[in-house]
Amino acid sequence: MTIPLLICDDSNMARKQVAKALPAGWDVDVTFATNGNEGIQAIRAGKGDIVFLDLTMPEMDGYQVLEAVKAEGLDSMIIVISGDIQPDAYRRVTRMGAIEFIQKPVSPEKLQEVLRKFGLI
Repeated sequence: MTIPLLICDDSNMARKQVAKALPAGWDVDVTFATNGNEGIQAIRAGKGDIVFLDLTMPEMDGYQVLEAVKAEGLDSMIIVISGDIQPDAYRRVTRMGAIEFIQKPVSPEKLQEVLRKFGLI
C-alpha cells in the first residue's frame, strides 16, 4: 500500500535532500510543499499521512502547521526537520503533536532509524 508522504520546506535544496534520504524501495507517494499554507492544504487533501516539516518558513511556519493539524484533528504523523534544534523547540513541537525532531541536514541513516522506531518501514 502506497503511503502519502509530504515534504514541507521552503528550501528547494532541503526538499530534494530529504527526498534523496528516503529509504530505497519504500512505497510512498511524495508531495512537496514550499510553505505551511501549501502543506496544510496537502494534509487536508490526504497527501500527508507522514509529513516531514520544516519550522522556519514564510507565510505559515511549522508551528502554525502543527497547530492547524491539531485544531482540525487531521491524521498525520509529523516529523519535524529543522536546523534549529534547541531543546525548547524540541519540547514545543513534541507537545504540539510531532512524533520526532531531526536536525538538518538529515542523513539517510538517521531518517531510517526514526522510521523504524515508529514502525513506518
